[in-house]
Amino acid sequence: IETFALNPATQNNQGKTKQIFELVDEPGYVLVQSKDQITAGNAVRKDQMEGKAAIANKTTSCVFKLLQDAGFKTAFVRQHSETAFVASRCEMIPIEWVCRRIATGSFLKRNPGVKEGYRFTPLKMEMFFKDDANNDPQWSEEQLLAAGFELAGLTIGRCEVDIMSKSTVAIFEVLEKAWATQDCTLVDMKIEFGVNVTTKEIVLADVIDNDSWRLWPAGDRSQQKDKQVYRDLKEVTPEAMQMVKRNFEWVAERVKLLLESQAKGRVVVLMGSTSDVAHCEKIRKACGSYGIPCHLRVTSAHKGPDETLRIKAEYEGDGIPTIFVAVAGRSNGLGPVMSGNTAYPVINCPPITPDWGAQDIWSSLRMPSGLGCSTVLSPEAAAQFAAQILGLNDHLVWLKLRASMLNTWISLKQADKKLQECSL
Repeated sequence: IETFALNPATQNNQGKTKQIFELVDEPGYVLVQSKDQITAGNAVRKDQMEGKAAIANKTTSCVFKLLQDAGFKTAFVRQHSETAFVASRCEMIPIEWVCRRIATGSFLKRNPGVKEGYRFTPLKMEMFFKDDANNDPQWSEEQLLAAGFELAGLTIGRCEVDIMSKSTVAIFEVLEKAWATQDCTLVDMKIEFGVNVTTKEIVLADVIDNDSWRLWPAGDRSQQKDKQVYRDLKEVTPEAMQMVKRNFEWVAERVKLLLESQAKGRVVVLMGSTSDVAHCEKIRKACGSYGIPCHLRVTSAHKGPDETLRIKAEYEGDGIPTIFVAVAGRSNGLGPVMSGNTAYPVINCPPITPDWGAQDIWSSLRMPSGLGCSTVLSPEAAAQFAAQILGLNDHLVWLKLRASMLNTWISLKQADKKLQECSL
């Protein structure tokens, strides 16, 4: 994109660490340009750090890609250059949402008596009104509701506040899970939301970079890699700034690894007959939504047990985490035979028919002792169950599950709001 101009309609289009430009050729989109500037204490401390714009842009682009791939709604569209990315134009909600796993920093000052390192379970949520003149005062939900912000035609009421609150927790949890794969503790984080001017939806907006969180490798504060190192400097020297820059570069390199699976698994669906293909395709499609490869095979444990066990051995021999799903109508021999001959998880997902289904199901429910296969009737739910097992060791699958939970909750919340408005 070569043509862009300042957007005069955007308030605060020149921030402390970034600039916002309207894209002339793409109505409804903006360019977010990072600066080589680092600040602390509402810019009381402010320094140039050569290369920071590229580092920050690389970090935020990777984080937003991770969140979008998982299923979160964000303003991010694509990385434009080394120092800028394209985003949907939003009217920003002037609240910083802070989520904490470990007590440290300003929380300790505001809550004397709490020891540093106290672990919040569940997560601790806080809100701060963006007001530099008053040092971003902490707000309650009641204050946010009383403010009655109206942005892009959307009034920020109870439904919207609840959506942002739930989303903040979910976003923290997925980034916490992702950073754990690098043996790095996400201590706390701040994010912002905006209202997409085109869709009128609340989306995660602004940036998430090394200014947005505290990161402690191996849970050790003395190894912290975030902006707190800059805040803590007694004196800003060229040597100190080089150390800060190395920390930011370390984060930018590691954050790329968050996009990679650490333990890619698969689902193998065994069907007793090709008449069950349609049922099995639903499982495969649902697995695809979690990014899980799904193989379909035809074998009968009744008519060809040797071949069933050969296929089983084929998938056991390559070291890839595997979940077998047995799809067999009438008398289900596949699930029990597989369960009795493999240490891998086996899920029964029998296609129930209206005639003998009530009787056939017992061949999937009543197992001999020593067999541990579960039974899930819905093909989509069978895929979800498989994803939950694989997600224990594959953070990318877990992220998709967590985002799906959030999106289901949001859709119910919005449906209830719409129904209430209709009733009124």
